[in-house]
Amino acid sequence: MTTDTDLLVVGGGILGLAVADRALRQGLDVHLVEEDHRPVGSSIQNFGHLCITGQADDHLDLALSSRAGWLRGGAESGLRVARPGTLVPAASPAELRVLEEFAAHRGPEQVRMLTPAQTRDALGADRQDLLGGAHLPLDLRVDPRRAAPRLTAHLQHKGLRVHHGERVLSTAEGAVTTTRATYRAERVVACPGTGIDGLFPEIADRHRITRCTLAMALVERPAHLGADTAILSGTSLARYDGFAAVPGAEELRRDLADREPELLACDANLMVTGIDRGLLVGDSHARHDSPEPFLDARVSSLLLTKASALLGIPEPRVIERWQGCYSDAPDTHLVLEQPDPATTVAVVTSGIGMTLAFGIAERILAGALLT
Repeated sequence: MTTDTDLLVVGGGILGLAVADRALRQGLDVHLVEEDHRPVGSSIQNFGHLCITGQADDHLDLALSSRAGWLRGGAESGLRVARPGTLVPAASPAELRVLEEFAAHRGPEQVRMLTPAQTRDALGADRQDLLGGAHLPLDLRVDPRRAAPRLTAHLQHKGLRVHHGERVLSTAEGAVTTTRATYRAERVVACPGTGIDGLFPEIADRHRITRCTLAMALVERPAHLGADTAILSGTSLARYDGFAAVPGAEELRRDLADREPELLACDANLMVTGIDRGLLVGDSHARHDSPEPFLDARVSSLLLTKASALLGIPEPRVIERWQGCYSDAPDTHLVLEQPDPATTVAVVTSGIGMTLAFGIAERILAGALLT
C-alpha cells in the first residue's frame, strides 16, 4: 500500500505528537507511524515534570514556547496541565547560594526565594536543617501515564491518522517503508528516540548517542503532599544547565561530593513529583549502548531513602519500580538534522524531552534546525 500525505511523523512519543499537533494546526494532512500499540517508552517512564525554568539561558525561549504549547494542548485535549511550579529546598549554604545567584540572574517572575519557614510549609515537613529555598512558578506538571494517550486520542479526533504496530525499516527522500506498508510524504519528521541508531546510525555515531537508563519508583503519597507536587534537590541544581551556569555551582559540586557521595556515584538527580496514584521518585543515570534490564536494588533503596528523608516520610510504601530509558549524548541535548531535503531527524538526547517537545516541534515546522 502507498499513501500520499503532506507530513509523515515517525514515532508516537511526546515529541512526535507535538510535531503532529503543530502540523495539524497548519492545516496539513498528517500520518503518524508507531511501532508499539500503546505508549510504553520514555514518554510515560518519566516524572511528568516540565522544568521550564531550569533550562539553560539559550534554551529558555524554546522552553517557554513549549510551555505555551503544553497549556494550549492540555486545554484542547482535556489533559490536566497543572501549574504548581517547583519547590527547591536548600539544605546547605552552597545550595542556597546557587538559588540566590540564579534568582538574581532570572528575576522574581521566574524564581521566588523562600525563607526557611516558608520552605518547610511548602514541603510539609519539619526539616529544621533547611536554610531556605525557592519556588519556580513557571514550571508545569502533567501525569506522564495520561499525557501521550490523551494527546493521541485528541489528535486523532482532529484528523491525525495513526498507524500502530508498524516498525519503520527505512526512510529517505519522503519514502517511508515499514513492516506493513510503504508511505510517501512531502515531508518526513522522524522522532525515533532510542531507536535512532537503527534508523540513522551515522547520525547516532556522529553525536555518540547512547542510551541512559534510570531507576524509578512510584510510592504511596502522604496526605500532606498533593498530586501536583514537584520538588528538586541539590543534585538537580548541579545537573540542570540553568542552575549549573551560576558562579556558585562549582562550590555546590564540591559540597555534594562531601555530603552525598553515594548519590554522585550513581549520577543521581534526586527529585519527586506527584500523580494521582502516588509520588514518582528517582532517579539514577547509567549509560550503555545495550543496557541490561536489571535494577540495582542498592541504587533503588538509596534513592528511596534519600527521597524519604527529603520529604519527612518515615516508612514509604513502594507501589511500582521500573527502569526508564532515553537517548543520551555527551555534547548536546538536542539533535535536529536533515539527512535529505524531505527528512528531518529530531532526537532529544537528555532527560528534557517532555519539557521542550512543543517548542522543538514549532521550530521544526518553521524549518529551523538547532544543530
